[in-house]
Amino acid sequence: MLLALVVVLVVLATAGWLASTRQDAPNPLAIQLSEWAHAEVAGRRPPSADAPPAEVAAFFADLGTARSERLAERFPLVVGNLSGAPVPLRYQANRRAIEDARAVELRRAEDARLSPEGQGDAARRAHRLASLLRADRQILAFDPTGPGRVAEVFGDLTTADRISLLVPGVDTDLITFERTEGRYTAPAGMAQALLAEERAQAPGIAAATIAWADYDAPPGLAMSAATAGRAERGAARLLDTLAGLPSDAELALFCHSYGSVVCGVAADELPSRVTDIAVTGSPGMRADSVADLGTSARVWAMRAADDWVADLPHLSIGPLGHGTDPVSPAFGARRLSDEGAHGHDGYYQPGAHSLRALALVGAGVNAATDCAPGGDGCAAFTTCPEPVHAGGQTS
Repeated sequence: MLLALVVVLVVLATAGWLASTRQDAPNPLAIQLSEWAHAEVAGRRPPSADAPPAEVAAFFADLGTARSERLAERFPLVVGNLSGAPVPLRYQANRRAIEDARAVELRRAEDARLSPEGQGDAARRAHRLASLLRADRQILAFDPTGPGRVAEVFGDLTTADRISLLVPGVDTDLITFERTEGRYTAPAGMAQALLAEERAQAPGIAAATIAWADYDAPPGLAMSAATAGRAERGAARLLDTLAGLPSDAELALFCHSYGSVVCGVAADELPSRVTDIAVTGSPGMRADSVADLGTSARVWAMRAADDWVADLPHLSIGPLGHGTDPVSPAFGARRLSDEGAHGHDGYYQPGAHSLRALALVGAGVNAATDCAPGGDGCAAFTTCPEPVHAGGQTS
């Protein structure tokens, strides 16, 4: 009996059910959040880190540029992630936060107390952070905690007519946010390619894109990828991000793989200016149909013929699974042509017809967007029968 109890305790501890008696050192963001809660500037307390974006925006508008910049210098991780703060101020704050994080990783890479693997991991993170510090990068959110989170803007958010936000899937973190090889399979490359194609297809529309890896994506094929827990937390962060975006630009969401689960969970609370949701390589959206999503946005779906996600069981049993296949006729989404897309991560390859179809959705000019079999009123790879424009009625 004693041996059995020991085995149970070991299993529970390994699975994380029992709290460790060792307290980990607070992470940098936690430290700054604690200090932020007691800070004062110009005799005023700043808004809480979870205050509504409108309240945050009003605070900084009253504070003025000089005081705002001093606050960002003191609390870069807080201001850089504060929905509603001025976008240029967030870029500035995140640059400082990334510089600080890189200095930490460079020290760790030379720390003899770490294993060679630990030193190598620190060197890789320092290299990625150096890339994020390039002068042309616009980092909207950054948190070095754990695997790390980051969101990057391409184009000008403040003048955009249309903003496309890309929500990536599993195995997305600070290291995999961008890649040298397979550039367009990583969130940063996807968003860059989407913006370039939107500008090519609709040059008269001011467009901007966001590579939004600002949630804790599941690692690989872990159990968390088959459940909605991380999607629910990610959906809350996504809604907060959308509420804090400047201007009244229309929005389109591009949700890849597990990112489509995040979008599905958030769908019924999306702001009305989200006109389109396009999913690629989706395991499901936690819904049986488009109607079950509870959104007024048009819903589009695409899947490559050789995407392994097609082999997943599209069902939901208790907490497991994500529901009906979004490309099935029963779901009711408009199915986009996957021509030129290959594998699970090949939808945003420049030159592929799949990217052109997605870009037309992002630009809000869908009249020439190709549909695939099973779409509402669409024959095999023909154009949608009725023109569809942003803000108009679906055909």
